[in-house]
Amino acid sequence: MVAAESGEQRVSLVTGGCGFMGRHLVSLLSARGDRVRVLDLRDWPTSPAMPLPANVELRLGSILDKAALSRASAGVDRVFHLAANPNLWAADPATFHEINYEGTCRVIDAASAAGFSRFVYTSTESILKNINASRASSNALIDENVRHTVNDVPGPYCRSKFRAEEAAQAAAQGGLPVVIVNPTMPIGPGDFLLTPPTKMILGFLNGTTPAYLDCDFNLVDARDAALGHLLAAERGRVGERYILGHENLSLGHLLEELERLTKLAMPKHRVPYWLAYISALVSEGTANITKKPPMAPLTGVRLARSSMAFDCRKARTELNWQCRPLAQSLHDTIVDLQQRGLLRRNPNLAVL
Repeated sequence: MVAAESGEQRVSLVTGGCGFMGRHLVSLLSARGDRVRVLDLRDWPTSPAMPLPANVELRLGSILDKAALSRASAGVDRVFHLAANPNLWAADPATFHEINYEGTCRVIDAASAAGFSRFVYTSTESILKNINASRASSNALIDENVRHTVNDVPGPYCRSKFRAEEAAQAAAQGGLPVVIVNPTMPIGPGDFLLTPPTKMILGFLNGTTPAYLDCDFNLVDARDAALGHLLAAERGRVGERYILGHENLSLGHLLEELERLTKLAMPKHRVPYWLAYISALVSEGTANITKKPPMAPLTGVRLARSSMAFDCRKARTELNWQCRPLAQSLHDTIVDLQQRGLLRRNPNLAVL
């Protein structure tokens, strides 16, 4: 864009900028001096800890609305596409394809028509896992080089994000400056929508989750993931994907950390996979009748069957990206939940 090249203030569009990771990215871009345009279905949450930053223009609208996308994309230099349905279950599974895949295609088309210097697409780590792989290979560290088909990922959420990433890769192959980031499970303060990882932690802190299915996964602070988006725009190679993940750990290890930080008793009973799978089937069956979210989405249980540990060196080396300690992220998450009145038990937080 001419404006950015001539030294004028850069304009960045963030779809889904009122979400968990999106708000941290918007605040970061504003602090770096960008004029930020946010396109979201919801308003900026009222929070003294995270007010609407300066230089931010909020536009209420859907990524499925071509006219709204065209207006939001006009004059934009960089596009960060975070808007999506991030849940693992929906009353109408077709909405995943509509929002996550078709919405991504429309954002790419609108940005392409307007002209831009860099497009960062927010994918997910869950599409990098092949549920059909052998036990040995499925327990190996996952990196950006994995290649599989849409039939190798579970559930309508993962399949919609898989196809959306394919659309982003096709755009890059067609000559558009698109970079892909795959954040792992985000934690940290400011999750007003209570995304699945925060819901999980809240259940353990409140003592409402009496048992757990042990599994391996990767956690990342949403604030660090937001910085990873910015660095991907500045330093990422077109057409490449970057896993934005920090620490691999088991759920048992996470519970030990939460107990150490809070002095609250965490569940000790481990549920076998077969029982978790049956429970998820029953839970989703009930949810399909009541239209209320299940306690345990089947997609989440299927993902937990084998390791979701990642090799995150590419983002660290190519983007020069750094993350804060996991203990700090968990501490800040707990403080945030406590300040918002969501904790039923009073933690005796350890001093870091």
